[in-house]
Amino acid sequence: MAHPRRRALLDRLKDEPRTTGMLCDAFGDMDRCTVMQHLKVLEEADLIIVRREGRERWNHLNSLPIKQIHDRWISEYATHAMSVLDRMKSDLED
Repeated sequence: MAHPRRRALLDRLKDEPRTTGMLCDAFGDMDRCTVMQHLKVLEEADLIIVRREGRERWNHLNSLPIKQIHDRWISEYATHAMSVLDRMKSDLED
């Protein structure tokens, strides 16, 4: 999951689903096989959902696992960080 190309693929899918061909075109420095390998890892991690329509393979971002990670780990730390910043602001204003 840590591979930067996988994160870049997820970024491309953030706004709308894309076909595998569209993703291959967007990452012209990678061959189709490499793009497909990255997409397979993302699909196995349940971060994308693949739907076939005729000959096309549409890749949809599955944001639920990302939200669950955020809710479990990140939001807890963000709340703490916001309270620290709020205290600093109050101290500076006094």
